[in-house]
Amino acid sequence: MYQTIFLQAGGGGIGNYVLIPLMFLVLYLFMIRPQMKKQKNEKKFQASIKKGAKVVTTSGIHGKIVDLIDADNTCVIETGAGKIKFERSAISMELSKKYAPKEVKK
Repeated sequence: MYQTIFLQAGGGGIGNYVLIPLMFLVLYLFMIRPQMKKQKNEKKFQASIKKGAKVVTTSGIHGKIVDLIDADNTCVIETGAGKIKFERSAISMELSKKYAPKEVKK
């Protein structure tokens, strides 16, 4: 009877001590590290925005940057409806000629 209880209680051995750090390593490599890299690139992009760039906001509004206000980290974007003031963090991506659709030749 004591042998049965001992076998049920002591089953894992050293495997349990290796498995938990391995799980944290996998979590870091596949989830945390890529997210940190993405945030770093996004912050670098937002700091490098220039006047005249055509951009898309996170809400999907397309426009052209007219003015950059560094004091409160905002920018003014000219859209078809007029000028709108946005935070720099609301700018999702830049629409440059590199990403523009290519013209179809007839």
